[in-house]
Parts: sequence; structure tokens; C-alpha cells
Amino acid sequence: MTAPLVPAPLPHSVTVDLGGRTALVTGAAGGIGRACALRLAAAGAKVRAVDRDAAGLEELAAPGAGLTGTVEPVVLDLTDLDAAEQAAAGTDILVNNAGLQLVRPIEEFPPEVFHTVLTVMLEAPFRLIRGALPHMYGQRWGRIVNLSSVHGLRASAFKSAYVSAKHGLEGLSKTAALEGAPHGVTSNCVNPGYVRTPLVERQIADQAAAHGIPEEQVLTEVLLKDAALKRLVEPHEVAEAVAYLCTPQASFITGTSLALDGGWTAH
Repeated sequence: MTAPLVPAPLPHSVTVDLGGRTALVTGAAGGIGRACALRLAAAGAKVRAVDRDAAGLEELAAPGAGLTGTVEPVVLDLTDLDAAEQAAAGTDILVNNAGLQLVRPIEEFPPEVFHTVLTVMLEAPFRLIRGALPHMYGQRWGRIVNLSSVHGLRASAFKSAYVSAKHGLEGLSKTAALEGAPHGVTSNCVNPGYVRTPLVERQIADQAAAHGIPEEQVLTEVLLKDAALKRLVEPHEVAEAVAYLCTPQASFITGTSLALDGGWTAH
């Protein structure tokens, strides 16, 4: 499904020099995670690209133009919480992005899926932050960027697990900000609206069924209903916001949520 007004990718507008820094990005094989991994590598970081999609990571790590840093694929299922915590050791920048979605009414929502969503999208970020902080504290510098969502600030029907996880991530991020401040570590959320990713595209049919409307009406009547800007967010736009939060100029931004929601939360 295609939205109108698709902006062409622009040259990187934020000057970021991450040479010598190690970053970890989860859910890096596609969508927002892929865009973030490439953006940080373009800024010179050594990026640990974490995903359970080995083929997607292999494609991501293929030699590409414009990368002054490197991309190291790390095949990992984030439900393995001990392995997730270990993978974060020694990182200077942590981008918690991995997520999954299921659209169902609460009374029909499978409990095992609810558990998995909370594990991947809330408990795994906690363990990753826990694994990254000793190194960050030791050098008195670190950046934690949590890819939340407008659903970390607002709720929508039929997304009990996703909304619960994102609201929890907001609280975790703020707590990390308060604890990390004396150690030079910032922690923030980036809150996009609907982004043009496979995760969004896959929920079109579920949204149509849940709301009782044709699939072609989902974009305008559900996904973009509350946004002032009637288009999907592009992954590169989100990655640029993440990159900005890693700059020295963003050192006083912590414990906050940066909404890229096209005016959704202006209501």
C-alpha cells in the first residue's frame, strides 16, 4: 500500500562523527533498524547489527558506498535474554529498535504472543541496557536511544501488547536517563508514527479485519487518521533523529521522547 507525498532521501543533514565508537542496533536487518545501522556506520561507528534474520544481516553487511565505519552482523534471538545482555557489553551507543506486532482484540489476543512481545520489546531492552552500562559508566559517556512509538504516548485499540511494551519502554528510558546522568550517559526515546516498514505493511490485513473495513481504507481511515501530515514516515527520517541524539550537541537531551508523528499528539 503506497502513501502520497513520499519524500526522497536527502543527504545526511546532521554532522555526526562517531569514529572510534561501537554501536549496537537491534532489529537491524530491515526497516528502521537497517536505516539506523547504516546511518551510524556512515558516521564512522563500528555497528553491531543484531537480528534473528541471518539473510537480512548478510545483505546489510555487504560492502556499501559511503560507510566510513563497519557493520558486524550478529545473529541473535532477543528472547535469549542472557545472550542479549552479553552482546551489549562494550558498546558506546545502544539503539533498542527490535519489535513485533499483532493486531487483535484483547479477548482474542494469544497470551503467548503477549508474553513474547513484552520479552522482545521491554525485557530485552532492559537486559541490553544492563549489559551496556558498565562500559558507558566506566568511560563516562554513552548514548541509549530507544525506538518507541507514538504508541508509547498514545494508545490504539487492538494493540494491547505493543502499546503495553512501548509504554513500559518509555518508563525504562526515563529511569536510565536519571541513573545515567551523573555518568555522562543519556537515554531518550524516538517516537515515530507509522513508518514505511514491513512491520507496518504486514498489519494492513489485520487492521482491516479488526476494524471491519477493506484493506485499501486502512491507510487513510486507521493508520493516518490522527496525523496532520497524511503520509508514512520514512526509515531514513527516523535514523536521522537517532543520529542527532548521538551528537555532542544533544548532550543535554535526556529522559525525553522525540515525537516524529506528523502532528498526531498535537490533538
